[in-house]
Amino acid sequence: MSSAIEQKKVIVDEIADKFKNSKSTIIVDYRGLNVSQVTELRKNLRDAGVEFKVFKNTLTRRAVEKAELTELNDALTGPNAIAFSNEDVIAPAKVLHAFAKENEALEIKAGVLEGNIASVEEIQAIATLPSREGLLSMLLSVLQAPARNFALATKAVADQKEEQGA
Repeated sequence: MSSAIEQKKVIVDEIADKFKNSKSTIIVDYRGLNVSQVTELRKNLRDAGVEFKVFKNTLTRRAVEKAELTELNDALTGPNAIAFSNEDVIAPAKVLHAFAKENEALEIKAGVLEGNIASVEEIQAIATLPSREGLLSMLLSVLQAPARNFALATKAVADQKEEQGA
């Protein structure tokens, strides 16, 4: 077998492994972005711990079949780039959604979130969720509310008794 075919098999295996092992994978159409915009997007994704790569569609289709995610084949037309995140499920969606708001040329096409195919609408819904820290602060606020209300009621009763005694 020729070395070119061997190299392609290695790339297909690499892409399939990325699809299987990443917590979040998003396919985007970057047609219409200039070099500085793509550089800015790559930097934003890198800062969020997301890998952003461009692969040939034929190799990606084979990798998608190998990873048993054939529903993504419809999205693999035209120039595509793929964002892979091994740590955070929400990070690529947030970065790509924010960038797409500023640059209409970027189009989110499809994705895989924790092994499940996600539509564009699902990806955008996830992108609009608050950050992990924001969600934790909301939870803490909800948990503190009963104690705070009890303390305020106790103080009000004490103030009332003090006024009656005076």
